[in-house]
Amino acid sequence: MSSDDRLPFQRLEVYAAAKALAQAIHDACIRDPELRDQATRAAKSTFCNLCEGLPSRSTAMRRKHFAIADGSLHEAVGAVDLAAAIGAVDPERAQAVQALGAKTLRLLRGLTRLHWSRPNNDQGRR
Repeated sequence: MSSDDRLPFQRLEVYAAAKALAQAIHDACIRDPELRDQATRAAKSTFCNLCEGLPSRSTAMRRKHFAIADGSLHEAVGAVDLAAAIGAVDPERAQAVQALGAKTLRLLRGLTRLHWSRPNNDQGRR
């Protein structure tokens, strides 16, 4: 996909960070099936909720999707951390996920602060 074909929300740093996090978790090849499933589903949830919330015109909907993305982000990073603790993922891959998770969280929390400081201006728009 060329950069000219991307939608505006796809040009944001938080979008790229969440996408890189999901890719890193997929590439980590977690050897415990339950933790692999938990981590990959949570990473996909983080990414998809950002994708749904970012272009929304509704402040309430953005807040909702950013809150879900935040919870899923913590779940994904936690599952990889546990996988590392029990030897089910290579430590280097777990550290890469940790770094991407921290970056994504900083960016997501910045968006969250931005939208919590604004009045709720929904007026039925999405």
